Amino acid sequence: MTIVVTAAIALLSYLIGSISFAIIVSRLLAGDDVRRHGSGNAGMTNMLRTYGKGPATLTFLGDFFKAAVAITLSRWLLARTGVTLPLDVGYVSGLCVLLGHLFPLYFHFKGGKGVASSLGIIFCINPLVFAIIAVVFVPIVLITRIVSLGSVLGALFYPFITWLVVSRQGGSPWYDTISAAIIGGLLLVMHRDNIKRLLTGTERRFGAKK
Repeated sequence: MTIVVTAAIALLSYLIGSISFAIIVSRLLAGDDVRRHGSGNAGMTNMLRTYGKGPATLTFLGDFFKAAVAITLSRWLLARTGVTLPLDVGYVSGLCVLLGHLFPLYFHFKGGKGVASSLGIIFCINPLVFAIIAVVFVPIVLITRIVSLGSVLGALFYPFITWLVVSRQGGSPWYDTISAAIIGGLLLVMHRDNIKRLLTGTERRFGAKK
C-alpha cells in the first residue's frame, strides 16, 4: 500500500509539475513560445526579458503555486490512506513537481530551471527556511541585478539552512537535509551554464542591454 500510494503521489506531482506556465502564458498572450527567444528557457526571467512584467508575474505565480497544489494534494492523499513515510511527503511530491517542471511531459521535456517551483516547494515544507532564503538572497539579486547569482547561491546554501532550521526546531535533520541537497543539486545542474558565466564575469545583468 505504501509503495502504491507513494507512486501515485509521485506521478500526480510530476504531471502537475509538467504544466509549464511560461509556455502557456506566452502562447495565450503572445501566440508564441517563449523558448524561441532569449535564453530559450521556459521560466520567469526569460518571460520578463521577452514579454515584460505582467506575463513574468503570471509565470512565477503559476510555477510557485503548482508546487503548493501538488504538495497539498499529496498530504491529503497520504492522510486519507493512512500511509506514513519516514520523511515529509512534501519532499517526495516536491521533487517530482520539480522534475516535471524541468522536463515537462506536455512540452517535449524542455522546461525551465525550476527556481519558482523550488520556492513553492520550500515554502510549503518549511516556511522559516523559505523566509531565510528570501531575506538573504533576494537582496543579492536586487543589488547585483544578476538573477542567476541569487538562484545559484540559494540552491547551494539551501541544504545548510535546512539543517540549521530543522535542528533548532527539534527534529532530525537528516531526511530534510538530504532531500534539500537533491533539490538544490538539481537547480545547480540546471544553472551550470550560468555558473560558468558567473565565474568568467560574463553573466548578463538584469536590465542590461545585449
